[in-house]
Amino acid sequence: MSAAIPRRATTALHPLHGVLLAFPVALFPGALAADVTYLNSSEMQWSNFAAWLIAGGVFFTGLTLAWALLRMAMRRPGSRWLAVILAILFAVGLVNAFQHSHDGWSSVGTTGLALSVISTLLALAAGWIGYTFPRELRA
Repeated sequence: MSAAIPRRATTALHPLHGVLLAFPVALFPGALAADVTYLNSSEMQWSNFAAWLIAGGVFFTGLTLAWALLRMAMRRPGSRWLAVILAILFAVGLVNAFQHSHDGWSSVGTTGLALSVISTLLALAAGWIGYTFPRELRA
């Protein structure tokens, strides 16, 4: 008697692409946490820490986006949605990095905090799409 083994839905991410995607998923929420801490404590080092986390997030988002665009160009199974979300995340993250390069309170304020929230939500959405959707749902 042979039992059919159910096939697991596999993701379309290459393992190295998944590792690259993990950086923005971790760095942008870390920057948001540093922004909130700065707004509550007024300790300037938290703003500097957030700026470095955002810079790292933008860098790794660019690498992840380049990989996603390459996979799309090669017509490999992947996600157009992942590439679109990463492109928007890169643009918003870059504006956020420029906002955090200002001096003092103006670096975070309401604009910097809003950009950090948007960046965090986009990074989490990219991680959710990249890690959980099976190939059949991504086209």
